[in-house]
Amino acid sequence: MPIRSSSADGSTGAARFALDIPPTQGSHYPEPFAARVKGRIKRRLGDAFGLANIGINLVTLGPGSASSVHHRHSVQDEFVYVLSGEIVLVDDGGEQLLHPGMCVGFPAGGTAHHLVNRSAAEACYLEVGDRLPGDSGIYPDDDLEAVRTDQGWLFRHKNGDPY
Repeated sequence: MPIRSSSADGSTGAARFALDIPPTQGSHYPEPFAARVKGRIKRRLGDAFGLANIGINLVTLGPGSASSVHHRHSVQDEFVYVLSGEIVLVDDGGEQLLHPGMCVGFPAGGTAHHLVNRSAAEACYLEVGDRLPGDSGIYPDDDLEAVRTDQGWLFRHKNGDPY
């Protein structure tokens, strides 16, 4: 069987190096929430291969950065696998230090959570989630809610007013 080389054009089916997939920085969060994730870099691996039913992101958190605002999903299951560095998992039960090789899952409607890099070095992890329709983000600590639409996430205040 012939061996194919990695494709640089982003075509589906051809293997690629994850770090060759262009990163996205920042977030779709409105301010002041976007500032919490400053220093987060995502490489949308699933999107690079045209995956519609599952999202897979290679995430790098710079020192002091958070993965997201403290949240839970109404429909989406999430999974995180730590590749490098140290990351603090903050959930409804408290905090836990995660090391490379550790993983954690968050069933839909379960505990609210986010990750924080409190170290002086970058940390990297894989983030995996399904893309079932009708998902919303619940942010128990903030005046924020999100609804996933065909155009992406729509953020508003808990009273329904848009940001």
